[in-house]
Amino acid sequence: MVESQVIAAISREDQIEQAIQSKCNMAFLLTGDICGMEDVVRRLQNGGMSVFIHLDLIEGLKSDKKAVEFIAQNIKPEGIITTKPFLVKIAKSMNLITIQRLFILDTTAFQKGLQMIENSKPDAIEILPGIIPKVVDRIAKQNDIPIITGGLLETKQEVMNCLEAGALATSVGCTDLWNTEL
Repeated sequence: MVESQVIAAISREDQIEQAIQSKCNMAFLLTGDICGMEDVVRRLQNGGMSVFIHLDLIEGLKSDKKAVEFIAQNIKPEGIITTKPFLVKIAKSMNLITIQRLFILDTTAFQKGLQMIENSKPDAIEILPGIIPKVVDRIAKQNDIPIITGGLLETKQEVMNCLEAGALATSVGCTDLWNTEL
């Protein structure tokens, strides 16, 4: 599924067309509302992209089983992103690819993050902020779940550092990086 190791992290609606025209083959939707989500997902999918909806950031969605059911049955993205382990389990039961987002701010968050992914068993992990390759390396050594880094990545070198530390891909909002040759 990951052809380009740069994932378009779409945080504004005006980035949708730019993402479709980019070399990215995956999009993380970090904005929008339930009313327009189906159209946005179709546009991205018709543009050749695999789409992952960040459940925690979409207006009009409650973080519960019914929201995941609605997404799976009506909007039909390839998968979801969430910080909530229980939503990972629900989404997996509905055959959605799951990405659990972890904010690693200190040692306590690091340990708690490891416990969460052990319990929820996501298909991939997104570690934020992405500019901490040391943490990527440590998590990669402790489990075999694919790692995506994101947050504060602004240069090709920062992307490369994350990939070299063991990340499968990077999600970046910096549109200048969406066409980066790696």
